Amino acid sequence: PTDDNGSAPGFSVPATAPQNLGTGVDQAELGTGGVVTVAYDLQSGEPAEEVPAKRLDGALQLEQVIESVYESYPLLEAAFYARDMAFGDNLAARGAFDLKLKGASESGPLGFYQTYRQYVGIEQPTYGGGALFGGYRIGRGKFQPWYLERQTDDGGEFKAGLAVPLARNINIDSRRAELWRTSVDRQLAEPEIRLQRIDFVRAASYAYWDWIAAGRRYQIATALLNIASGRNEAIQRKVDLGDTEPPVLQDNRRLIVSREAKKIDALRKLQQSAVKLSLFYRDGQGQPLIAYVGQLADFPSAQAVDASAREANVEEAIANRPEPQALELLRARLEIDLAEARNELLPDIQAVVAGSQDVGQPATAKNDKSQFELEVGLFLDVPLQRRKAKGKITAVEGKLGQLAAKRRMTIDKIAADVKAVYAAMLAAYQQIGRARESVQLADRLAEIERRKFELGESDLLAVNLREQQAAEAQLVEVDSLYEYFTARADYRATLALE
Repeated sequence: PTDDNGSAPGFSVPATAPQNLGTGVDQAELGTGGVVTVAYDLQSGEPAEEVPAKRLDGALQLEQVIESVYESYPLLEAAFYARDMAFGDNLAARGAFDLKLKGASESGPLGFYQTYRQYVGIEQPTYGGGALFGGYRIGRGKFQPWYLERQTDDGGEFKAGLAVPLARNINIDSRRAELWRTSVDRQLAEPEIRLQRIDFVRAASYAYWDWIAAGRRYQIATALLNIASGRNEAIQRKVDLGDTEPPVLQDNRRLIVSREAKKIDALRKLQQSAVKLSLFYRDGQGQPLIAYVGQLADFPSAQAVDASAREANVEEAIANRPEPQALELLRARLEIDLAEARNELLPDIQAVVAGSQDVGQPATAKNDKSQFELEVGLFLDVPLQRRKAKGKITAVEGKLGQLAAKRRMTIDKIAADVKAVYAAMLAAYQQIGRARESVQLADRLAEIERRKFELGESDLLAVNLREQQAAEAQLVEVDSLYEYFTARADYRATLALE
């Protein structure tokens, strides 16, 4: 709630410090006690000389802090590296399908059988679970009778072939499974980044409203001190004229000292909140910026809460929130694991077809190596109990059950979060209205009591009590505004509004 000038009742809030001064400027008023304008050294935060009351431009807004989070917040920058990590893992998985170069050189230069064998070839794994291979070899020398197949004609031997799975590894194998998992991980990086970004924006919003609320409390303390200080001269004149007893002057000085202590404590909390805000509010180079008093902005006008939109917001939150999206991707990842485990139940049957042709002068008089040769093979490998595959299937199915339960709980929690934040916003909005009314009444009573004191119809104790009540009413209003706007930050985070 604001007055006709757009400010909350009881305050006149500055924006930025004058460019020619090394100070921030603080303005505050309590009831009709007048505006207090105090300059502060931006390094120490301590009060400097008084400056003329002036409304400054350039107040720090929440949107600037959030923009700073998007551009410069280190933890968000760290979260973005998850994309690079996921891309690197996916690229590494693609390496299982890289073309492979193979070679060998084996020589036996001493002994009865002197042999020299060289080989170079390539192998290309196929996406269907098999492999293409080819190469060239040459074997010369005097070979053992039981190793005559190592010998080639003078021009060497060219060979090429194909390996094809017939049962296991047709639809999925370990290479494709890892490739698909890392592809899912690349998609999974995005909701995880979004989740962190939402949390960082919410934390930045909390820090900003902490700072605004601390500034308001500091302004209230400043206004209280100013009222007591301004009253001190009037009491001194009355004491000099004999219209007031000296203890009244001492009592007012006691109030000044007490209120100075409260102002110092309020300044400490304001400075601490500014330091916490600097974790999120940064310059273009990513260096933290500590906001000063002159950058304080008003609390915006609180908007009425439309409770009828709550159910629609529940559906919107479920659709927008990154958690259900991440769980769906995790389910897809487990489905890959389950398919891979079921694949291992099948026998590993592989067919291999290879052809070879020697070239050049025959190596033997029989010319037994010059004919084109074709080889066809069938290979079988299967564990009979298949406990490894069965164990993996059981484990993955258990994980899928866990994930389904977590997803149900996540959906229920999102719905509960939306309802809870609606309750918080509605209660805070209602409290703001009551607090504003209380401020108006307390300010009026404080002004009446001050007037009665000036006429000699009241005492300083009653005046102090009324001023404290007015200050407490404004503090309650600040707390209500803080609760409302932090609830709004929760609302945006709950609905994943970016």
